[in-house]
Amino acid sequence: MKLTTFNVNGIRSALNKGLEDWLKSHDPDVLCLQEIKLFETELVEPIFEKLGYHCHWFPAQKKGYSGVAILSKQKPESVTYGCGIEQYDLEGRTIVATFEKFHVLCAYFPSGTMGDIRQDVKMAFLDDMFEFIHRFDRAEKPIFVCGDVNICHNEIDIHNPKSNAKSSGFLPEERAWVGKFIDSGFKDCFRLKNTDPQQYTWWSYRAGARSKNLGWRIDYIFVNHEAQDFILDAQIHAEVIMSDHCPVSVELVF
Repeated sequence: MKLTTFNVNGIRSALNKGLEDWLKSHDPDVLCLQEIKLFETELVEPIFEKLGYHCHWFPAQKKGYSGVAILSKQKPESVTYGCGIEQYDLEGRTIVATFEKFHVLCAYFPSGTMGDIRQDVKMAFLDDMFEFIHRFDRAEKPIFVCGDVNICHNEIDIHNPKSNAKSSGFLPEERAWVGKFIDSGFKDCFRLKNTDPQQYTWWSYRAGARSKNLGWRIDYIFVNHEAQDFILDAQIHAEVIMSDHCPVSVELVF
């Protein structure tokens, strides 16, 4: 099974840049999308249905903003839209698909780069999301947590840790949350298979950051339980240029 997560920074924009063709070749079994930025998802759903996907969308109420989706070749047993906290659910932050052997959570964590108020929202979201994820963690089947976390965990995950030490996305309290989450029983799938430096998933549009590989690794697939033992490979697809992010995928066998 192949599980892929991708912050597309606008689903229609990504489609215009070749997303459909890439999915035909990459062929993920489960695809988690963040920042779909589309309320009228019926406009694009037929494209994905033709590729064999069951589509579950959770757009933000504000048009052109945020929103998440889970697309899967296998129909889920159930889908949970949102986490039950109105502020986050209005922004289309989380969706969970439950399959026979596992759960998949697709999440778009808030960014704190717009100022103190949004940073406070981000920190509250981290606490609330920790509790929400662990509701599923108590079940017998594993859960894959996929998406744009908007946090670099360690110095290896950011191109210039010293100059970004006080930047949202690399603050000590944010990094500590990722550490706490991992300590609670989750594994960072990519780092299970790859410990190389300069492995990034997001690059600023400014100053040629992508061509210079001046990036941040802020997109993750985490997994709990023994499912980590079934992961065959984990990849960052930096060659895919359709967004300021790139896809991340894992291949596994249950």
